[in-house]
Amino acid sequence: MQSYTLTNRRRRSPASLLFAFVIAVFAMLGGLTNMAGAQQTMASSDKIWGEIKGDFFGDRQIVSDTGLVRIEAPKRAQDAALVPVDIYIDPAKAPEGVKAVTLIIDVNPAPLAATFTLGKDAGVTHISTRVRVNDYSWLRAIAETGSGQLHMSQTFVKASGGCSAPAVKNTDEAMASMGKMKLKQFAEPQMSKVQELQLMIRHPNNSGFQRDPITQYFIPAHFVQKLSISQDDQLILAMEGGISISEDPNFRFDFKAHGTGEIKVEAADTDGKVFQDQWPLEATGL
Repeated sequence: MQSYTLTNRRRRSPASLLFAFVIAVFAMLGGLTNMAGAQQTMASSDKIWGEIKGDFFGDRQIVSDTGLVRIEAPKRAQDAALVPVDIYIDPAKAPEGVKAVTLIIDVNPAPLAATFTLGKDAGVTHISTRVRVNDYSWLRAIAETGSGQLHMSQTFVKASGGCSAPAVKNTDEAMASMGKMKLKQFAEPQMSKVQELQLMIRHPNNSGFQRDPITQYFIPAHFVQKLSISQDDQLILAMEGGISISEDPNFRFDFKAHGTGEIKVEAADTDGKVFQDQWPLEATGL
C-alpha cells in the first residue's frame, strides 16, 4: 500500500499558486485604489469647506481638535438618509461655557445641517441626532464659546444619496401623524441633577431632492426649521435646522435640571405650522 507523508492536505499546483498570487495583487491594487479615492474625496470635501466656511463664520479663526468639542459618526453609513451623529462638549475646556454648536456636512446641497443654541447654565454636554449625507464628506461640529472662540472637530463619513433617498412613510401616513411628539426620559442616579432626554417628532422633513414615486416630480422641501426645548421657560436647547436633518427628527441630549418644572417643546416648520407639547419631569434627586 502506498503511503503519504501528507494527510488530509493537497499539494497546490503551480497554476493554482499563480492564480492566488494574481488575486492577491488585484486585491492589493483595489485597496490602494479605494485609499486613493477616499483621499481624493477628503480633499474635495476640504476644498468645499474652504469655499463655504466664510459664509457662516466670516474671517473668524477656527481652531481644530482642542478637545472642547468632539463629533462621532459611523465611518461607513448603513443608511445615508439616517446617519447617527453624536456631538460631545467638554465643559472643563470652556470655563466661559459654550453657547452654540453648528453642524456642517460639506458636500450636502445645503451644507448647514443645524445650529444648536445651548441655554445658559443648561449644562448640555451631549447632543445626538440623525442626518442625511449626500456623498462622501467631512462632518464638522463647530462650537462657539461664551467669549466668541470657535473650536472644530470633524469626522469623515462614507455615504451616498442621503438627500434624495425616498421617504420611509408614504405621504398620507406622514401627513396624518405630522407634528406628534414623544419625549423619553432616561433614569439617572437618584441624587444627580443631570437628566437625559430623547425627543422624537413626526415630520416628513422633505429635502426637496426626493421624487414622488408616482409622478416622479420633486417633492417640495418641507422640514422642521426651528425647535425650542425649555424647562419653566428657561431654554435648554434650541435648533435652527435645514434639509439635512432626517425624516422624523430625533434628538437626544443631556442637561442640568433646575427644579421639577415641566419640559416644554415648540417646533415650527417651513410651511409655518407650529407644534407644541409638554411633559412633567420625572422624579429627580433635586
